[in-house]
Amino acid sequence: MWTTGRICAATMKMSWVLLLLAAFLCPVHCMTREERQKLRDQVVEMFDHAYRNYMDHAYPADELMPLTCRGRVRGLEPSRGDVDDALGKFSLTLIDTLDTLVLLNKTEEFEAAVRRVLSDVRLDNDIVVSVFETNIRVLGGLLGGHSMAVMLREGGRRMLWYEDELLHMAKDLGLRLLPAFNTSSGLPYPRVNLRHGVRGPETRTGTETETCTACAGTIILEFAALSRFTGDPIFEDHARRALDFLWEKRQRNSNLVGTTINIHSGEWVRRDSGVGAGIDSYYEYLMKAYILLGDDLFLQRFNIHYASIMKYISQPPLLLDVHIHKPLLPARTWMDSLLAFFPGLQVLKGDIRPAIETHEMLYQVTKKHNFLPEAFTTDFRVHWAQHPLRPEFAESTYFLYKATRDPYYLEVGRTVLENLNRFARVPCGFAAMKDVRTGSHEDRMDSFFLAEMFKYLFLLFAEGDDLPFDIEDYIFTTEAHLLPLSLSTAPRSQTTPAANSTAVEELDDSNFDWTCPNTHLLFPDPAFPRNFRDPIKIAVDKSCPRPSPIREPGMGRLPLRAQDFMANNPEHLELLRRMGVSLIHLKDGRVQLVQHASQAVSAIAAEDGMRFMQEMMELSSQQQKEQLPPRAVQIVSHPFFGRVVLTAGPAQFGTDLSKSSTGVRGFITVAEPYSGCAELTNAEFVQGRIALLQRGQCMFAEKARHIMKAGAIGGIVIDDNEGSSSDTAPLFQMAGDGRSTDDVTLPLLFLFHKEGNILLEALREYREVEVLLGDKARDRGGDTEEGDCSTEQKDQGQPEPASSPPPDQSQPSTQEPDQSETAAGEEEEEKGEEVVAVAPPKEASESAAQTEAKEEPSSDKDPDRLLDALLADWQEDLEAFRQMEKDEL
Repeated sequence: MWTTGRICAATMKMSWVLLLLAAFLCPVHCMTREERQKLRDQVVEMFDHAYRNYMDHAYPADELMPLTCRGRVRGLEPSRGDVDDALGKFSLTLIDTLDTLVLLNKTEEFEAAVRRVLSDVRLDNDIVVSVFETNIRVLGGLLGGHSMAVMLREGGRRMLWYEDELLHMAKDLGLRLLPAFNTSSGLPYPRVNLRHGVRGPETRTGTETETCTACAGTIILEFAALSRFTGDPIFEDHARRALDFLWEKRQRNSNLVGTTINIHSGEWVRRDSGVGAGIDSYYEYLMKAYILLGDDLFLQRFNIHYASIMKYISQPPLLLDVHIHKPLLPARTWMDSLLAFFPGLQVLKGDIRPAIETHEMLYQVTKKHNFLPEAFTTDFRVHWAQHPLRPEFAESTYFLYKATRDPYYLEVGRTVLENLNRFARVPCGFAAMKDVRTGSHEDRMDSFFLAEMFKYLFLLFAEGDDLPFDIEDYIFTTEAHLLPLSLSTAPRSQTTPAANSTAVEELDDSNFDWTCPNTHLLFPDPAFPRNFRDPIKIAVDKSCPRPSPIREPGMGRLPLRAQDFMANNPEHLELLRRMGVSLIHLKDGRVQLVQHASQAVSAIAAEDGMRFMQEMMELSSQQQKEQLPPRAVQIVSHPFFGRVVLTAGPAQFGTDLSKSSTGVRGFITVAEPYSGCAELTNAEFVQGRIALLQRGQCMFAEKARHIMKAGAIGGIVIDDNEGSSSDTAPLFQMAGDGRSTDDVTLPLLFLFHKEGNILLEALREYREVEVLLGDKARDRGGDTEEGDCSTEQKDQGQPEPASSPPPDQSQPSTQEPDQSETAAGEEEEEKGEEVVAVAPPKEASESAAQTEAKEEPSSDKDPDRLLDALLADWQEDLEAFRQMEKDEL
């Protein structure tokens, strides 16, 4: 835990960085050596499961798709937007995993993997990749692999044939990334073509004008290591220049940096500042560059930033974004999961108390949802429900255990391990969580899962003699690749000191009073850390908010309320016509409402129409914010055993699965006819089973009645729109048919085409497939012990908060429209005044299951003001999410 370069030498081992608190005594239960060994071995077994399935089913593709047991090849799978910029057709997962193999004592597999990389991987692909992701995953992976190969070679037992081939590949890749730094500022373009660079039409890039702070500021470790290994200073020079520019552009009053910056002008594009997505590893690399390279300048800059973080952003145990020019003004009311790395960085800094507090808050949120949601609110509810198996929480857990030796953190690690096995493990690896509330999966296993998660968990449970080398001789990059601290004594570039170097007078000398914290003063009582944690636990436990009171309806009585509207009810359509509201059926099955006040039968009717549209937009906004409670289809038969979970939409009729503690379990069979719009001809096969149906040709309720008559115990409707997926389309509730649906007593769920295909493929492959229909996935390994805020809210009638939309998904937005008539069919991306509204509960038609409402403004009233008030915060969050996906994920 260094706080000054004046005292600590650059070659000081990490054991100085991670002081052990010997004063700690075991609390009630100390984990035995045998228990730790068992957990250590379990980590290795889990790694083997993930790595073997990647090699068997995906290699040489970049990543494994664990639900469909195949490789993700860019261009062959549907685009996921900027997330795919990490894929470069260079066997990403294998390179990212090289040094993990050595750490887990798999030296034979490591040697075979290196030979594969050298023989199979090519870096001159005509493909556009993320500079940031390629640097930390591929360049870092090659350098980490080279470090391990040299270590083994010098040991005299393995890799004796190795002649720095991985280092040669790393230099080749570094040279391919260098064209991205050809800007006036020295900040790199966010993307580069591996074959053509950034200039010219053949590159298909080089037109971007902005990048995230972390993207430009997370280069120095890999590039400096490459320069020190090869003796070529050009890489370190470029990385230092980028860091110098970011430091120069910090906000001088707050000493904070924004989230995205113009790479040419240096103007901040997004001026919100935090320690999560978009900025996180910039701070990490300032501190670690000092540790690796021994340059006091990096530590001085880090300490100035850190003081501002603790002054403005840190509100223990929370870490909330602020505006760089108005740092006392919060920029948002939620936190993203990437900030979970920060307690670990605070351990390196030597600031243990806030690290304990923030980590405990994250742990309590994790226990409520089994995983840390991609984003959560200040009252600890789910904000974005995904979890792509991120390792940052495990990383901070390891560092806190290393610093304190408190066995509490071993139990935290055990929880992480068990949840991965119980909820994310599938037959072909580990699948990301699409929704932590339901336990549904996403067909994705990112390379960082193998590169980072298993390193930190193995180190947490391993003893010193379990490791093939002294871990204190290395530093972790942000991707957990291992770089030797001996690089600090390697030849370095003779870079001319930058004009914007930190001046001595800027430094607060109180920052450098201690070399390392005196742990006896920090923790005079062995129970002291527990005293930090207990209030955090209580605060999170009590955070589930009560339902908000029901709003009283406005003045006067509308002839038709938005929540009562049914799109196929002739009386309702006539009422709309009289109010000047017309209805348009869109090709995607939704319904769009447009009001023209001039077409109403009277001024009073026009005002009623305006109020109806206002209600519809409020209803749309509320439903979009809260999101429909998703349901889960869990495949429980062999060989899935509950490990594959599909996100499903509910129906507005039939059995309410949220009120069932057991769900409905049964074998599936395809109905004949598949549409379910006539009496079934295979009723004898459907009886006692869950019927699969295709969307279309008739109402959902009619399908339900036909399969009920055949004796089915449940139904699953599969979308007929090829390629649709819950990744890219919002869930909706299947509506009734305009008459009473009390006669429908079985559960009916809706799957988009992609998820439905997984079910159909399983049926074709195994014939007998059993599923469980429920409000969320059931525990694969036992009863769930922890409560869930969202469950409590359901019981109280409070809707669940929204999870994150995919980056390419259309979302409601609004702005001041002009006084002219609003066109009926314009795309939302082009016209901000369009608002998408989910169908109200009593809507009858399948095609009307989602409704779009648009309003023409009136000179007397401005409903947009109310709508703006309802959507302002939500739109800012949506924009931040899209930017986060673009810049960081």
